Amino acid sequence: MSVLDLARPEIRTLQPYSSARMEAGGAQIMLNANESAWEPAGDAALGCNRYPDPQPAALLQALAALYGVQREQLCVGRGSDEAIDLLVRAFCRAGQDAVVIQPPTFGMYAVSARIQNAAVIEVSLAQDFSLDVPALLAAITPAVKLVFLCTPNNPSGKSISRDDIERVAQALAGKALLVVDEAYIEFSDQPSAIDLIGRYEHLAVLRTLSKAWALAGARIGTLVANPEVIGLIRRIMQPYPLPLPCVTAALVALSPSGQVAAREHIAIVREQRVLMRDALAGLPGVREVLTSDANFLAVRFDDAGAVYQRLLQAGIVVRDVRRYPKLHDTLRITVGTPEENARVLAVLNEMTLNKVQA
Repeated sequence: MSVLDLARPEIRTLQPYSSARMEAGGAQIMLNANESAWEPAGDAALGCNRYPDPQPAALLQALAALYGVQREQLCVGRGSDEAIDLLVRAFCRAGQDAVVIQPPTFGMYAVSARIQNAAVIEVSLAQDFSLDVPALLAAITPAVKLVFLCTPNNPSGKSISRDDIERVAQALAGKALLVVDEAYIEFSDQPSAIDLIGRYEHLAVLRTLSKAWALAGARIGTLVANPEVIGLIRRIMQPYPLPLPCVTAALVALSPSGQVAAREHIAIVREQRVLMRDALAGLPGVREVLTSDANFLAVRFDDAGAVYQRLLQAGIVVRDVRRYPKLHDTLRITVGTPEENARVLAVLNEMTLNKVQA
């Protein structure tokens, strides 16, 4: 059985749109896309008067080297969100198929599924936010086409062990595509699941340049998968997903000097994460600081609402995740610069002092 047998049959036979840029080849004069022949004012030679390559070769090569894969295993788009949406549309028939998620987790898996009118089967994480593998596998039905795993998980910060990922992959062979979202993997000691793709053709991995690579505003996300899956996804994605300035920014970030800078910042975040965890855990009113392998900490408070408002008054916005299962008393705090982190702690200490004095 091919992994493509899991996909929607009409997508497998779809004739993809052939963009003007794909047909350009090595032409010197391009008159096939109704573009302007003149660059816009202030373009700085980016060439924005021309449509960009659908899958820029230089960017694919840089990402292939970064992730240790072949270019044919990559599809680059507008953040991981686009890849999630495309996977759901490619594999789930509206009103018939389903995805499996493990709340509390990243919300776009369910949103993309519901937009497609695919069912969302929820298998809650264990009380310690670890993956409940037996419960997950018990929830798999013939309707399930995609299973999403987020590691390190957002918003808890906990990683899924490689053994558990492989155990799920083995069980889903011939049944569903396993999608491992590794948006925060650079901040973790956990190895990537990318090297498992060679053994499991139904395994796909999501990576992003938004977090560790400081390119949230550029919206560059990558789907790493079996070349057959990549070919399928490229059939249905928009013709020109990546703006030229975003590609340029990504190539700078992935250059040798850019990689050095990114790894220096990752090291600072990891160091600050430990310092923040210890400092927050010692504050009155803090119930628990969840273990995190990501660039944030999920913190339980006696009065999370009051803490959120006090930080907001001080010009600091954190993520209120109290609507998520098992996190009714929790705020998610991104690990910022040392100065930003010190300011958060100062506000919380001041809040505690004011309570004592009152």
